[in-house]
Amino acid sequence: MRRLSRPAAQARAARACAAALCLALAAPAAQAGAQKYEPLAASVQAALSRTVSDRAPPRSAFVDSAEASNWLGEMSRRLERRIPDPDSRAEFLSAVHYEASRAGLDPQLVLGLIQVESGFRKYAVSSAGARGFMQVMPFWVQLIGGSEDNLFHLRTNLRYGCTILRHYLDIEQGDLYRALGRYNGSLGQPEYPNMVRAAWQKNWHYPRQTIASR
Repeated sequence: MRRLSRPAAQARAARACAAALCLALAAPAAQAGAQKYEPLAASVQAALSRTVSDRAPPRSAFVDSAEASNWLGEMSRRLERRIPDPDSRAEFLSAVHYEASRAGLDPQLVLGLIQVESGFRKYAVSSAGARGFMQVMPFWVQLIGGSEDNLFHLRTNLRYGCTILRHYLDIEQGDLYRALGRYNGSLGQPEYPNMVRAAWQKNWHYPRQTIASR
């Protein structure tokens, strides 16, 4: 086999490193943690299963058309850099608002969580295997969903993610700090809850929105 000269070998190595770096930067991997499997009481499992099985929204979660126009317009402006296509952006925001409101969550909180978890990348996959916008672990599909559920599908991912966060909030009696820690698999550590709160307040705060109660 012909041996390369030292400069040629160094050039080849540099090209290989550059290619590996490009692949790493392009890969849709998320660096967030992941929910941890915990056995559920049969009643809780059944309730969560009913929640995620209701596929299509029967109505908008907005109070009226003016509220919808104002919220979607403002959030679309803020999200434009991350999701450039206006139709995709409108579909995404409408789904976030509906699924968050349905679960009794602030839609802006959910946007902050998505920013931290996946950077608004639909096909993001974490090192632990969590998937999609809200980085849902696949074990949830076996636990409360159906075999046909695709965690890369927009509404399915949001439905699971919001249901799971609501579940953790209920476990923690409304303590958002601890619920976020459970969601990320880092309960008791401040970094993740603080990151989500910061993203929520800095980038997605919307004064007219209130958190729905349950």
